[in-house]
Amino acid sequence: MPVKYIPFQFPGLENVACAFQARAAMPDGGYRDAYDGGNISFSAGDDAGRVADNRRDMLAALRTRGLTAWAELNQVHGDALLFEPESVPCQARPVAEGDGMATSRPGLGLLIKTADCQPILLAHKSGRYVAALHAGWRGNRCDFPGTGVARFCARYNLKARDLLAVRGPSLGPARAEFVNFEREWGDAFRPWFDPQTRTMNLWGLTRHQLRQAGLPECQIFGLDLCTASNPDQFFSYRREKRSGRQASLIWIAAEPH
Repeated sequence: MPVKYIPFQFPGLENVACAFQARAAMPDGGYRDAYDGGNISFSAGDDAGRVADNRRDMLAALRTRGLTAWAELNQVHGDALLFEPESVPCQARPVAEGDGMATSRPGLGLLIKTADCQPILLAHKSGRYVAALHAGWRGNRCDFPGTGVARFCARYNLKARDLLAVRGPSLGPARAEFVNFEREWGDAFRPWFDPQTRTMNLWGLTRHQLRQAGLPECQIFGLDLCTASNPDQFFSYRREKRSGRQASLIWIAAEPH
């Protein structure tokens, strides 16, 4: 499988790398099915052998950037954060449940799988600690960006003002429709709701929650690419229902041997 991803580098933090996967089209520019283009998840309904091949290709493509293995979770749209997770082989399904991970281990990537939810990648300015969060709308509702930052800092004795964050491609403000806003969100989230279009600005909400957690505005970055609006680039459950998942990864680059 051709591997396609968007690299991201935090300013001044050369030993921490990020990669946001994008769909890799067939030579004719199209896709054969809902999973074609690099689905990375065993749980999306795709053929397991094809998924394993996609995962091997992705890992191989990123080895030159200091990635040696990755950890991942069975994501459950909650707020559990695991510290120093074990690596998961490309051909294996993750066993541990949760929606966030943190590590100080060089070479170990933290893999978040999304198809509209927000992948939020965090790094300490020392380059010694990284974290990755999976935030669907339920994650925003329970302030997982904020509580995730707090627990990350508490575990490694860090200050939130010394963290950098980047949000990857996800459901944009114009496509995040919530017809049951009162029941699903409530008054506390009204500043991010547009009653005319019945849409939520989840990007803005995540930025607010990170700022409330202590990150300076200038250290919060975002790839403002809407997954639902860009079918040639990204998988989207909102757009297609039957959909693959793309990977977002952060890692501390391992020293070459």
